[in-house]
Amino acid sequence: MRLRVGYDGCSMSDLVSVIVTCYNQAQFLRDAIESILSQSYSNNEIIVVDDGSTDNTSQIAASYSTLRYIYQQNQGAAAARNTGLQKSRGEFVVFLDADDRLLPIALETGVECLHMNPDYAFASGHFSVIRMDGSVKPLPTKPCVVRDHYLELLRGNYIGMHATVMYRRSIFEAVGLFDTSLKACEDYDLYLRITRKAPVYCHDKITAEYRHHDANMSRDRALMLKFSLKVLRSQRKYLVNQEQWEAFRIGTQFWRTLYGDRLIRFVAGNDLRHAMAGIPVLLRYYPRGFVRLAPSLSIRALVGAPRAFLLLARKFMTTTRARAAQIYLSRWRGYEKGRPPVGRVRFGDLRRCTPIGRRFGFDRGLPVDRYYIERFLSDHRDDIRGRVLEVGDASYTKRFGNGQVLKSDVFDISEGNPQATIVGDLSCGDNIPSDTFDCVILTQTLQLIYDARAALRTVYRILKPGGVLLATLPGVSQVVRDAWRKYWHWSFTHVSAKRLFEDVFPAANVTIDVSGNVLTAAAFLYGLAAEELRQEELDYSDSEYELLIAVKAVKPFQNDAIQIDRY
Repeated sequence: MRLRVGYDGCSMSDLVSVIVTCYNQAQFLRDAIESILSQSYSNNEIIVVDDGSTDNTSQIAASYSTLRYIYQQNQGAAAARNTGLQKSRGEFVVFLDADDRLLPIALETGVECLHMNPDYAFASGHFSVIRMDGSVKPLPTKPCVVRDHYLELLRGNYIGMHATVMYRRSIFEAVGLFDTSLKACEDYDLYLRITRKAPVYCHDKITAEYRHHDANMSRDRALMLKFSLKVLRSQRKYLVNQEQWEAFRIGTQFWRTLYGDRLIRFVAGNDLRHAMAGIPVLLRYYPRGFVRLAPSLSIRALVGAPRAFLLLARKFMTTTRARAAQIYLSRWRGYEKGRPPVGRVRFGDLRRCTPIGRRFGFDRGLPVDRYYIERFLSDHRDDIRGRVLEVGDASYTKRFGNGQVLKSDVFDISEGNPQATIVGDLSCGDNIPSDTFDCVILTQTLQLIYDARAALRTVYRILKPGGVLLATLPGVSQVVRDAWRKYWHWSFTHVSAKRLFEDVFPAANVTIDVSGNVLTAAAFLYGLAAEELRQEELDYSDSEYELLIAVKAVKPFQNDAIQIDRY
């Protein structure tokens, strides 16, 4: 590899930006900077972001004339990294915490790996652990992940240390910056967002050193348990098959074991005044762990706790023990946990042969299927741009267009719609010019068109090359009672949707998302609203209950176009 010397006045090509974030870690900062200056690959820039330190971080940084120093009020690691990224200019980016170090081959290795394939969003390696004084702790070697990186990250964070990762700057334009709402695990969140959309690479070289000391964030068991599971749960809406759901289950157990069991031991071994902050986290993110903990909370552990908390803890532990006994007895009798015996199901308000409402939930709030539709459109808001066509009205275009819409059209079969700019029948659509729209929004429409395939051919024709169709189709649903009832021909599954869309668009250009579970399907059929369900209930996905099928289909450019004249 040809090494480039210095970055002042040099070409921006292959420049590596090393962003060092520091908060009251001046004692380690010099080590971090020196590790960058000793790199075998010297075409780099160093940016130190001081996140509101009150020690002598600024003086340490000022002693190096070759780096850029940026101070900001304390906002957390994610915001500090975003600041550094926005102020940097390299084609490649590495983030280094001030208490860690890079090995001399780190940047050279990362650049080599990203040169191997221009599609790689990042390259990651391995790390070693060092003590406070810099001496190395022996660790077992880890295998490289060679495929299914998103799947492996669902099972746990195989990367482990952020400084082993070199990013291609362009990926941040595709997936966004670090999530500043996360107080921890913001790097894990970014890995998941990236690997869900782009290929990455893992090499077997040790490129960084992680320093163990008392102020490591990973020692805050409650914080890490909360945010590792929060980040992992944010992926539920993207899981599309049984393998991913199994990886998600494994990952949930991994984080609970890694941080939850440590938190249990900490709470059980300390008096409640020091340990009580961890109890709410266990209750929310590891309730089974708290069931194991509750009997071990001795009178000695409760000494000094506020009386109100003692009463609450006593009540909760009584309830928890009763619930644990109920689960045990249920299993002893041969029943699955949470599955009541025959004849003991409590139907409550749902024991009725007529729905609670017949307006899909509109009369009670946001219909459940609309929750999934709006989530889908929000996830793809970057595709709603240029000239956009929507059926019925332009409400979703206006809501999710994000300032990128140049012209909005409304299509309707009826001339009585005052909002319609184009009137006709999508199954023929001869009055709509070809290669016209950058995006077509087709929500809950294809079930009303008998020749749905012909309608898709029309949409394909009127899209510009590279244009995007965002469509949703009903799976589990009631049938409308109004004038549209006579047009309601179909309900769909992901299998029928896949065949239908891939008959018109190239298979590689079709992405299908399925939403729903038995509870949301039942709620939707009864006419309940999304507000009447909890967030985790709405976001849980069960592939056997397809309430809504959402499809993104992209018309290829001419050199990639398929022939559709066979229809």
